[in-house]
Amino acid sequence: MAQIFDRSSNALARMSLVLTGLIVIALGITLDEWQRSPWWTHQGQRADQPVPFSHKHHVQGLGLQCQYCHTSVENSSYAGIPPTKTCMNCHAQIWTNADLLVPVRQSWATGESIVWTKVHDLPDYVYFNHEIHVNKGFGCSTCHGRVDEMPIMYQQNTLQMEWCLNCHRNPAVNLRPESEIYNMAWTGPSELKPVWCAVKQQAQTGVPTGQDVTCTENDPSGGSGGGLASLQMPAGLHAQTTASDAGGAAAVPAVLNYQKFTSQEELGKFLIGQYRIRNPRELSSCEVCHR
Repeated sequence: MAQIFDRSSNALARMSLVLTGLIVIALGITLDEWQRSPWWTHQGQRADQPVPFSHKHHVQGLGLQCQYCHTSVENSSYAGIPPTKTCMNCHAQIWTNADLLVPVRQSWATGESIVWTKVHDLPDYVYFNHEIHVNKGFGCSTCHGRVDEMPIMYQQNTLQMEWCLNCHRNPAVNLRPESEIYNMAWTGPSELKPVWCAVKQQAQTGVPTGQDVTCTENDPSGGSGGGLASLQMPAGLHAQTTASDAGGAAAVPAVLNYQKFTSQEELGKFLIGQYRIRNPRELSSCEVCHR
C-alpha cells in the first residue's frame, strides 16, 4: 500500500478522526445549549395576544386576587382562563369604549370565546396539577414569577423537566405558609425577618394539610427572642374545647406553640413534615408527571 498512500496519510487519518470527534462533541454541546435557550423554551418571550392584558395593572394596581380570574386554581388541575363575563363584570361599566377592548365586547356580544395564546404550555404527555401544588404550599410566583410586575405576561422559567425535577428533589426551598401562597413578594424568612409557625392542635378534616399550619411574621411572644413561643388564641380563631366536650366546664382557648425560623431551608423542612409531602424519591418517579 506504500505505493498508493504516502507516510503522511497516517497523520492525516489520525487528524481526521480527532477532528471528527471534536465536531461531534461541539455539535452535542451546541444542541444541548440550544434546547435550553429561549429559542426553544420560549422563556422570557411575550406572546401576541388578542387583548394586551396587563397583570401588573390588574394585580398590583387594582389589587385583584389571582382567584378572581383563575377560579379553579385551588380545586382543579387547571388554573382556568376566565370567561368573557369575568372581564365584563368591570368593563361593562368602565373603559366601555376603549379600542383595546373591542375583542372583549365582540366576544360578549357573539358568545364566542376569546382565543388566547397559551403562555405556560406544557407538552401533552406531562400531567401538571395546580390543585396539589397550591394546597401543598407552593406560591404562584414560584413557577410563574412576579406576575404582579408583568405588563405583558411571559414565561418566567424554562418549564423543562430538569427544572421540575430540581424542585421535586428539594421542595423545601420553595415551600411557604398557606397564607402566603398568593403573596408575590414573599421572599422567605431570614435573620432580619424571621417567621414563626405553629401547628393547629386539632387538624381539620376535609381541608388541605397546608391549612393545619399557621404562620406569622410578628413575634407571638411579644419580642422575648426565644426559639419557641406559646400563644393563647382568642375565641373563634382556632379549635376550642366546648362546654359539652369538657363536661360542662368553660371553654378553653387553644394554645399554639410557635417555632421561630430564620432561613428558608429550616422553614421548608418543617413544612414538608406538616404538609405530609412525599420524599424526593417518590416525587421524582416518572409516574408523578407521566400518566
